[in-house]
Amino acid sequence: MSIRPSKPAPATPAPGKLPLPELAQMKRRGDKIVMVTAYDASSGRLADAAGIDLILVGDTAAMVVLGHESSTVPVTMEEMLFMTRAVTRGARRPLVVGDMPFGSYQVSDEDAVRNAIRFVKEGGADVVKLEGAGPSLSRVRAIVGAGIGVMGHLGLTPQSATVLGGFKAQGRSAEKARQLLDDARALEAAGCFALVLEAVPAAVSAKITETLEIPTIGIGAGAACDGQVLVWHDLLGLYGGRTPRFVKQYANLGAEIERALEEYAADVRSGAFPEERHTYAIPEEELARFESDDVHSHDH
Repeated sequence: MSIRPSKPAPATPAPGKLPLPELAQMKRRGDKIVMVTAYDASSGRLADAAGIDLILVGDTAAMVVLGHESSTVPVTMEEMLFMTRAVTRGARRPLVVGDMPFGSYQVSDEDAVRNAIRFVKEGGADVVKLEGAGPSLSRVRAIVGAGIGVMGHLGLTPQSATVLGGFKAQGRSAEKARQLLDDARALEAAGCFALVLEAVPAAVSAKITETLEIPTIGIGAGAACDGQVLVWHDLLGLYGGRTPRFVKQYANLGAEIERALEEYAADVRSGAFPEERHTYAIPEEELARFESDDVHSHDH
């Protein structure tokens, strides 16, 4: 008689890092890829414990962590490296993707390679992500040529949101949809191992996903993508700003944190905290010595 496991075995072995080629195999098998953003060690550790496949240290940190108003552009390379280092200390199995910030790859291929290398060497990232096609294609080829994996990003590319007319869906005309498909093919040919599709009509994403051999990861791009990504603060209800329509909120931790802080403040103000169990004692004889003239005499 065969003994059956109580739950299905994971698609990949848990020990060690998720191998990059496994993502393409997951696409072929029809196993969905799960990606979240994270910006510190505790978030990296929790995402790892939850069995997340990919962690993006996203430039969305500009808004959700650093408090910039509705733009990812201000976040610096140094800030991104700082957060990537923190995430990699917490996350063991997931592949950590360093999100190349605005200005770190736009100027030249050499700049792009230098900064991608910094993400891997100084940040501990496994791979990097950059936005767009066009000029980004030679950047992708150069970074891949230096031995670093690159994830592409098409559709709503937040770093160029101003040029696109703001944060809104892309590819909603036949011409624009065709351009997205062409760009996706070009990024695959340039060597990207995966492609994020953001705010793209579901039918367009489905066509791109079916056409490409590399996996697509959607954010507001429908269910046909090979995987999904959401921003940590959006899915956990931690972000105070307006969240896009494609966000599903799985918890309202912001309200819970606020409640806990209010309760703490009330306890401190009323004297209910700290209680005796929160304090440390000193032996009676030591206290007597401390309060006696012996100890005071050392002060003179």
